[in-house]
Amino acid sequence: MMEKKHIQHLFWRAGFGLGPMELQLLEGRSKQQIIDTLFSDSAPIYPLYIDLSEFKGLNPGMMKSNPRQLRDFIKRSNELIREFNYAWFQRMSNPKAALRERMTLFWSNHFVCRDNNIKFVQQYNNTLRRHALGHLGDFTKAVSKEPAMLKYLNNKQNIKKSPNENFARELMELFTLGTGHYTERDIRESARAFTGYFHDFDGRFVFRFRQHDTGVKRFLGYRGRFTGDDIVNIILAKRQCARFICEKIYTYFVNEKIVDEQLEEMVEVFYNSYDIEKLMYHVFSSDWFYDERNIGNKIKSPVEFLVGINRTVPVKFNKVNQSFFVQRFMGQALLDPPNVAGWKGGRSWINTNTLLFRLKLPSVLLSGGIIPLKREGQFYDPLFERLSSRVQSKMLDVSPDWKAFDKHFAIVNTEELPEMLLQPPVSARTAAMLKNHKSPGKQSYAVQLMSLPEYQLC
Repeated sequence: MMEKKHIQHLFWRAGFGLGPMELQLLEGRSKQQIIDTLFSDSAPIYPLYIDLSEFKGLNPGMMKSNPRQLRDFIKRSNELIREFNYAWFQRMSNPKAALRERMTLFWSNHFVCRDNNIKFVQQYNNTLRRHALGHLGDFTKAVSKEPAMLKYLNNKQNIKKSPNENFARELMELFTLGTGHYTERDIRESARAFTGYFHDFDGRFVFRFRQHDTGVKRFLGYRGRFTGDDIVNIILAKRQCARFICEKIYTYFVNEKIVDEQLEEMVEVFYNSYDIEKLMYHVFSSDWFYDERNIGNKIKSPVEFLVGINRTVPVKFNKVNQSFFVQRFMGQALLDPPNVAGWKGGRSWINTNTLLFRLKLPSVLLSGGIIPLKREGQFYDPLFERLSSRVQSKMLDVSPDWKAFDKHFAIVNTEELPEMLLQPPVSARTAAMLKNHKSPGKQSYAVQLMSLPEYQLC
């Protein structure tokens, strides 16, 4: 039988937490039964779509000759990207396939990409979702042909007469091998293999053969008339590729401090197949995943933090833009990474401003609280300064669904809420506060618990 705290740990790392009723259904089952259910529930692929019918029949030729129409398209596209941002946030809060959605979030900060065309953004996000538990080689090849990525890393401009090395460089440095495992010549030669990659207005991949360099390339010790897919295959033949991916998965899902023996286990499993699902099954089945050192040691990303609140008390942002601003306030706006390296994670999520905001946010979202933001001095930050006026000038327009909370937490006594909502052991100071706590009611107590420093960890 699997311990309750281990079930909670699994679902905070492999998903976005779980409610009391979900936990009750799983208690009494074996670890293998629970993990098998987690993976079977995530076998189906549920694409995420918003309504883009207004762009049907749009003529790219007319937009090229009509700058105003192009500006209007970009403006509307950016508005819809924020709608998609909110749709993705709500999907993670109510996932049909929790592990697949968690992996989609993980891969979005690995195969990092940003675009201003909502059609390409939506398509890219669903490509991440489709391949999230598949074969790394198929995944990498699919990403290399996505219009959003072709634009973001300039591979549209990569042609035979003038190779562009941006994508080839990041493919090895950030996506597959890591620095120090390739040469500048490898970058130049692989860039030649990716020449001719293009896409049409509707987001379909187009291979322009006349722009492709068909000559012999020398790459990582191999020689041949390679295409982009060949380059990916050669990279996967290097054990370093499996190690690089396993290191990222370990630091994200297990612990930022890597135990070499455990990492070697993962590399051995992954290198033999490059099957992402098989690798994740091994991680979640391993006894070391449930070591005390790995439980409650991870600082929640802003998205994890928000989703956790939303899963406890569903919150509707009546103005979609405000959800985006809250994400940016904390340093992680979905679909808007800072650069191709993505977010650093870990302790970088927390500074004086963001911690203050996090500790007050539950009461703002759920109880109409106010965040007292300083505008100068030690708390000054340019982004914080710009966004603080939006929060201070008027309350966030949100609708918390306390009826849903009461329903889902009906089987939990007020005294049991800390065990349900907090993952790490509480500090002595927090324990004393909770012991002396005079319950103001389950709802208010839940808000107080989500406002603790311990709630920042999972």
